[in-house]
Amino acid sequence: MIQKKNIYCLTPIYNDWESFAVLIQEIGLLKQNLSVYDFFIVAVNDGSTEDIPEDFDYKNIPVTVLNLKINIGHQRAIAVGLQYICNEVSDYDFVVVMDSDGEDKPQDIKELIKKAEQEKVKKIIFAQRKKRQESTFFKVGYFFYKYLFYFLTGQKISFGNFSIIPKKLLSKVVHQNNIWNHYSGGIIQSKIPYEKVLLDRGKRYKGISKMNFNSLIIHGLSSIAVYFDFLSLRILRYSLYGIGICFFSVVYILYQKLFTDNAIPGWASSLILIISGIILQLFSVTLIVLLLQLSSRKNISAPKPKIYKDFIEDVHIKN
Repeated sequence: MIQKKNIYCLTPIYNDWESFAVLIQEIGLLKQNLSVYDFFIVAVNDGSTEDIPEDFDYKNIPVTVLNLKINIGHQRAIAVGLQYICNEVSDYDFVVVMDSDGEDKPQDIKELIKKAEQEKVKKIIFAQRKKRQESTFFKVGYFFYKYLFYFLTGQKISFGNFSIIPKKLLSKVVHQNNIWNHYSGGIIQSKIPYEKVLLDRGKRYKGISKMNFNSLIIHGLSSIAVYFDFLSLRILRYSLYGIGICFFSVVYILYQKLFTDNAIPGWASSLILIISGIILQLFSVTLIVLLLQLSSRKNISAPKPKIYKDFIEDVHIKN
């Protein structure tokens, strides 16, 4: 008899219980099609202002709802759920991180499983999007976000949270403090092995997406903040480039004025003062970034893989 493997689907929720009901139904259908796997759901109720309906239908799928004391945001809710599974659950083989609204399609989980097993469960597998369902305005913003991320950090990011984590790697993930700011960015920065599989993004089950342009900006800044070390080096490098250009510009103007007979405009002295001011500002920026970097390197904080307990108010288990 083939022993079934257990897959825990982790999803954060904020007032989106209608979509969550559809998600449970879809995972139930997936469970019927993948008979060698058992599916469980861990839903992180991220401080919702709307209570889960009393007549909520769990479709005979084991569901654990972690009710948080306050709203801590999508990324931190994922971190809480990952720590909970790592510390409180023992009978799992994979953890799938996904949204509850349908944009991460449950039927695509089998592709993530297939890729994970091809990689001999030694890598985290992320869903890289082939086709997105958002508005053109959002797509343009996401395009610039990806290239700004690459410009500032030197790293490419082309995927979100939808992923599958083998059991042997979850303990490494929950020891990464950066996943509290940005889950996928934290994985890239941590050097934990990962791979990607191309999948289309689905459509929401109910309502409209809560990821608007402002949310995208905050999400993007959180991902960049994970790479403060790399960002500091980039700022230092470009500041030094700017100082070098300004310095040679001043030298060139002085050379033309003092050692040649070329006509020099009367505002050359004012231009030199302006360039000198720019040099001073760039030097100040370089010094501040250097001090911040040295300060961050000095303060070493140990990983806190059990901090999730401070955020959970209660746990409801529905079998």
